[in-house]
Amino acid sequence: MKHRTLHSPDLRDRLPALASEIGVSLEELQEALDWCLAHDVIFEEGEGENKRFWMSSIDLEPTLSQPVARRLFRRMKQDIPARLLPRYGKNWETLKDRWQSAWDMAYNILINKIPSHHVRVAWLRLGGAKIGKGSSLWRNTEVLGIHNLVIGDDTVIGWHCQVDARAGLVIGNHVAIASHVLIIAGSHDLQAPEFWSISAAIYIDDYVWIGSRALIGFGTRLGYGSVVTANTVVGKTVAPYKIIGGTGAKVMGERAHDLNYKVGGKGLFTLFH
Repeated sequence: MKHRTLHSPDLRDRLPALASEIGVSLEELQEALDWCLAHDVIFEEGEGENKRFWMSSIDLEPTLSQPVARRLFRRMKQDIPARLLPRYGKNWETLKDRWQSAWDMAYNILINKIPSHHVRVAWLRLGGAKIGKGSSLWRNTEVLGIHNLVIGDDTVIGWHCQVDARAGLVIGNHVAIASHVLIIAGSHDLQAPEFWSISAAIYIDDYVWIGSRALIGFGTRLGYGSVVTANTVVGKTVAPYKIIGGTGAKVMGERAHDLNYKVGGKGLFTLFH
């Protein structure tokens, strides 16, 4: 299977450090990487600055017969802020995955409409989400992959958003996400007849402000204090403090530095949110 999630652009450069960390020789690790590439465990694409390494989004670790490859895959999983999908079958991991999907569905159909911040956040936390002090997701916002969601302190996600954390979504402190924003963790390989899924984690740093109806694509990193204007599609790394918008998410300016405000999304009237 070639369902895959983005790992890094520099896996080969990191091999010496990884070999030392794992406790094998560099030659053994290089052989293990070649084995993984030949067996659709790790995927390499692009050249030069466009080089990227992907890994299977299915947790293949228990099935890998090459011992160093198994250790490499285990170590690579630590770099992904999400739990990989299990190999479906009659096993505990499949049962847990199905239960988590049902938990997500219950939230998106029913719980996210309850006019109580405390009930909604408690449900998300019980489902595995890490949500900091004073943060709030307003009503009618859907969350996919609740167990892979991380939100810092004093962050607000507005009405009617779609928050896709299935490949990992890490949101910092004092982040303001306006209503009707889409955060999409994945897509499909358009060159594959089998329509393989592709995904990548999304990182939104402190003090980011995302305008209404923006779309944040998989693999995006929004730097500290950056701004995404309304109706903008973003699928890249945005430098700190930059204001981006329009076709191609072009840089439109730079925001003030030394940001120190509070978003204040959890207050007296959160009941109605």
